Amino acid sequence: MDITPVARASVSDEVFGQLVTEILAGRLAPGAALPGERELAERFGVNRHAVREALKGVRQAGLVRIAQGGKTRVLDWRASAGLDALSALAETGALPPVRMLRDIAEMRRSVAADAARLCAERATPEQRAAVTAAAERYPAATDRPVDATAADLDFWTAVIDGSGNIAYRLGLNTLVAGFGAIGWPVIADLGLFMEYVDRAAHAELARRIAAADAEGAHALATELLGRMVALLAGGVEE
Repeated sequence: MDITPVARASVSDEVFGQLVTEILAGRLAPGAALPGERELAERFGVNRHAVREALKGVRQAGLVRIAQGGKTRVLDWRASAGLDALSALAETGALPPVRMLRDIAEMRRSVAADAARLCAERATPEQRAAVTAAAERYPAATDRPVDATAADLDFWTAVIDGSGNIAYRLGLNTLVAGFGAIGWPVIADLGLFMEYVDRAAHAELARRIAAADAEGAHALATELLGRMVALLAGGVEE
């Protein structure tokens, strides 16, 4: 295990982060037993209470289980973890950044396109107005990616809120965290901001939502968000 001493005030968080990284990076294989609390405390250079709190978080993340005999064993995260592991997985570098971005972009396209359809069907007049206003805030052109990302997040937040689907809303938070963990400079270098600055397409999508054109909104959102998927597809080695 590649462990370094901890010198932070929130030591349990740091222990948690290092254990999660070891598991998601594959340096702790499924079925492997973690050392006991005392040994972990010595190796991390922290007290046993911090280790106990960290292990509680790792269990809640679905990455380990308490096996017969009291051993804490590593689970196969692909079978046991949830979306909350996505940003941590991105930070480990266990998968190539382009592969991670493609997978996130594919989920984003599916979720956001369906959210656009639902928003067109369900949104209140106030929510439709919020989508239209968010579309109008898209920059026509910008040299600052942060301007485009902020406008894009505002727009899709308005759309997903209008869909009335809380699972989609929580999923949005996870996907945004995943993008952030990979790094916005990487996204910029790959030319993925072209979709973000297409002000006309977002204005048309807002118009379709305002007109309750559910199928039209779904089709346009699928095409719009599919641009990032198409750009990334060629750079992924299966």
